[in-house]
Amino acid sequence: MKIAVLSCFYPYRGGIAQFNANLYFELGKSDIVRAFNFTRQYPDILFPGKTQYVTPDDEAMPVESTATLDTANPISWARTAKMIREWQPDILIMRYWMSWFAPSLGYVARHVGKNCKVIGILDNVVPHEPRFFDTPFTKYFLGGCDGFVTMCDSVTSDLLRLRPDAKYIMRNHPLYSHFGEKLPREEAERRLGLAPGKRNILFFGLIRHYKGLDILLEAFSGLGEEYQLIIAGEPYGSFEPYSKIIEGIPGKGRIHVFPSYIKDSQVKDYFSAADVTVLPYRSATQSGISSVSYHFEVPMIVTDTGGLKQTIGETGTGIVAEEAAPECIRAEIEKYFGCPETAARCIGNIRKEKQRLSWEAFCRSLTDFAGTL
Repeated sequence: MKIAVLSCFYPYRGGIAQFNANLYFELGKSDIVRAFNFTRQYPDILFPGKTQYVTPDDEAMPVESTATLDTANPISWARTAKMIREWQPDILIMRYWMSWFAPSLGYVARHVGKNCKVIGILDNVVPHEPRFFDTPFTKYFLGGCDGFVTMCDSVTSDLLRLRPDAKYIMRNHPLYSHFGEKLPREEAERRLGLAPGKRNILFFGLIRHYKGLDILLEAFSGLGEEYQLIIAGEPYGSFEPYSKIIEGIPGKGRIHVFPSYIKDSQVKDYFSAADVTVLPYRSATQSGISSVSYHFEVPMIVTDTGGLKQTIGETGTGIVAEEAAPECIRAEIEKYFGCPETAARCIGNIRKEKQRLSWEAFCRSLTDFAGTL
């Protein structure tokens, strides 16, 4: 079977590109796969981070791809559709996570030929930071696809609200497994310059308002001297509001900030040092961070939003706070560390989930589903 994947690949960086690389290599074990990439993913004005691309010191997985789609240039949309159509794939897979991509991907979906089944893997249907054009744009994209893969119930609900007749399967986010093995805790703490013997709380990933770092900081301000907070990730926007909160916390010396993009070889340092990962999100669908946390067998404390309760709370791999509020997050942190059996139980459940959430199983479900369309 011939499978085309149109999305971001190397030299783009970040969780979407990492997911796509894993998908590409796993599908390639049994099928002929070709990666079609962006020439321009976003105009710079729409990208709040420092760079969209890998830097010389990154260790992203290189993927051989054909760079063809400029999301802001309709001429490239027709060129991309023609290129894919001429390659004659049986399946075209496209990732969708924000409405900026809807016009270009929706056009390509409609022009790759009637013999090609188009499947959208949906990270989000409704963006975390919505805009007035999201619904009409997203409906246009959804209307061009034959089927969909969602990764949590909340995204499935959003899909069916906008396209009630959608054919879909729901499969949880597979585990990222390319970050290496877990280090001894003492070595990880030494690498990061952390005080040994503390209760280490980790906030990891891109820093955006909806992810609630300010909520976690307020929660941490009420915790005792035995706690230590690790913040690792690139800010999307200014870090200044968080710096002001940190300056007002009596225990600010126990807050360790690494405000930059964390390259793949360094990810293990942070999760190897952590006792628990906290996702204090105001809104969410699924989270790639949970997949990394699973890989390193670090339990999680999450908020009751989006698919986090389903994927973390219902599987017993972490604890769910009722609200994205400092007092609720603080109470769950204290509850977690106050009962050693909780950590052991969560780690045991994570090990069960790791067996289920393989790339092999995800890709097999995807290709089986394509055969039903």
